[in-house]
Amino acid sequence: MSTITLALEQAITSLIAEGKEPSVALIKARLTEPLPMPLIIKALQAWKKNAKVPKIERTEPSISNEERIKQLEQHVADLTARLTQLENVNH
Repeated sequence: MSTITLALEQAITSLIAEGKEPSVALIKARLTEPLPMPLIIKALQAWKKNAKVPKIERTEPSISNEERIKQLEQHVADLTARLTQLENVNH
């Protein structure tokens, strides 16, 4: 089970144990680490429908090819500058 799913389940379970009706605001307040509202809403809706929180995985935002190329070009430029500097020191 993912840490996000576990955190959401624990928040909902603790609210129920206190006799409170889980809501987006109450769940958000119980979380130790902030989560996007759509995830909290999705979890609450699933819990209300099935009494179960769906498995939610954290995904890393992917960068565009343009951004990746830009980063690689900068890295090559930095390495080229270092190489030139090292060659000048040794001569």
